[in-house]
Amino acid sequence: MANPSQLTFELVTPDHGVVSELVDEVQLPGAEGYLGILPGHTPLLTTLTVGELWFRKGQQKTYLSVAFGFAEVLPDRVSILARSAETADEIDEVRAEAQRQRAMGELQKPSTTPDDIERIQASLMKALVRLQVANRRRAPRA
Repeated sequence: MANPSQLTFELVTPDHGVVSELVDEVQLPGAEGYLGILPGHTPLLTTLTVGELWFRKGQQKTYLSVAFGFAEVLPDRVSILARSAETADEIDEVRAEAQRQRAMGELQKPSTTPDDIERIQASLMKALVRLQVANRRRAPRA
């Protein structure tokens, strides 16, 4: 059987479908590191962490912020169920910056418990990734 020439890429959250497109490549933040997926990839399941996800159609890349979830990779399909996902255009930069500042302030408190630190670090990482993805909408597309 010949390798497929494109991937069907679907990304959904509990609230709505975010992406459903034919693409040439996907890069996602897996729990063990970033994964690059091309048509014909070996099947796998992985958990997602907080990070930047992008997909490419031709030379056009589209960036998203994702946080936690699962990805199923098949030779012709990438299916993602994420706890949250936002395109660059959906991100409220003022809110993301406020989230970043709030998390930084909470980390400075001497009464912070180890459980609080884990929660605060996840919040900080989400804010930083959201700001990074939002910044991509102003940068030239590669």
